[in-house]
Amino acid sequence: MMDLKILNSALEQLEEDRGIPKEKILEAIETALAAAYKKDYGKKGQIIRGKFDLDSGKTEFSQIKIVVDETTVKMPEPEDDDTSNDETKKTNKITKMDSDEEQDLRPRFNPEHHILIEDARKIKKGVELEDEIVFPLETKEDYGRIAAQTAKQVIIQKIREAEKVSILSEYEDKKDEVVSGIIQRIERGNVFVDLGRIVGILPAEEQIPGEHYRQGGRIKAFVYEVSEGPRGVNIRLSRSNPQLIRKLFEIEAPEVATGVVEIKNIAREAGSRSKIAVISNDEKVDPTGALVGQRGTRVGTVTNELAGEKIDIIEWSEDPERFVADSLSPAKIVDITINEDEHKAEVMVDEDQLSLAIGKGGQNVRLANKLTGWKIDIKGLAGENEETDEDEQPEVQNEETEDDQPNDEPVEQEKDEEATEKSSSEDNTTKEDEAPEKEEAK
Repeated sequence: MMDLKILNSALEQLEEDRGIPKEKILEAIETALAAAYKKDYGKKGQIIRGKFDLDSGKTEFSQIKIVVDETTVKMPEPEDDDTSNDETKKTNKITKMDSDEEQDLRPRFNPEHHILIEDARKIKKGVELEDEIVFPLETKEDYGRIAAQTAKQVIIQKIREAEKVSILSEYEDKKDEVVSGIIQRIERGNVFVDLGRIVGILPAEEQIPGEHYRQGGRIKAFVYEVSEGPRGVNIRLSRSNPQLIRKLFEIEAPEVATGVVEIKNIAREAGSRSKIAVISNDEKVDPTGALVGQRGTRVGTVTNELAGEKIDIIEWSEDPERFVADSLSPAKIVDITINEDEHKAEVMVDEDQLSLAIGKGGQNVRLANKLTGWKIDIKGLAGENEETDEDEQPEVQNEETEDDQPNDEPVEQEKDEEATEKSSSEDNTTKEDEAPEKEEAK
């Protein structure tokens, strides 16, 4: 005799810890007991059900038969007593099967599984096809060791199935949301995250490039897939998905969570830089300020969560010229030409802004392309600047000459003095050279 208090306590603990309803566990117990009864005392094709009374601990078993007629099942053919020519009978049977073009998908009548409607109405009036007729069975006290083992396995299986359904329904609601967990282990580049009732997987291709993970560390990730597999429920996480930024800002900025500020589009290169376009549905609310926060606290929190990834917040606009120009921030735009037919924007910037507009490795313009959906062609004004410099150069030289002319007089005097000293020294040298010649003449 089982202890009903312990059983009730165990059912309540399973319901609390694993979220499995008590009714589901009782159903699993009843199914297991019925399977054990059928294994020892039942027949092939029988439908046996068990009813477990949680208050008394007793189990009542019953056999179920489905109400059928000749239209829903194939009735057995009468046996032919003439056994003199078995070969001929076999040939005729094969010929009959071949001549039947239409496949009969009806199940065969089984007296352990079915009951004809005329017989069922003798037991219970008003029954219809597909109704169930219940026949009580004798209760057996001793199910045997093998039957008990079968019941144990069925109970474990049913509990696992109920837990799987519970987890699946819970995390289907968390799909496209951000979850937090603890890193359990790292295998072959994949990170396994303990989410509480289940372990999610962060594949290598969904990780932020260059980000390092350590066992026991807490991590936030975006749930992009919830599926049921042969080994249970599979939860796939992502740290590089652009929607992770949207969900993080929903957590940090109440204006985004309530819909006052809307994130229209996101262009992201995970681990490096992102651009997001925002719009306010309330004229009194600044969309960029709502995401930046006081002294940059909100965007700073998101940036820290994304391993220092830079985030550019741009106000979305229906005007393509303004939107494209803002998307190239922090570069300053001189002029922009929009080609609606080719969906292309030609942007002119100063020479010193050209590298800033393009970005390192073309990243800034590449993200602007993704954000706006326009093909952006950036050109610098280097040629015009060079022509202007050449035209102004002579004027600058002349001005310098005129301005410096009064200051040149001392310089010329110094040059005259140097020339006088040089000529005098040359004269002295000449005199010295002539002196020996005179002495030799004497």
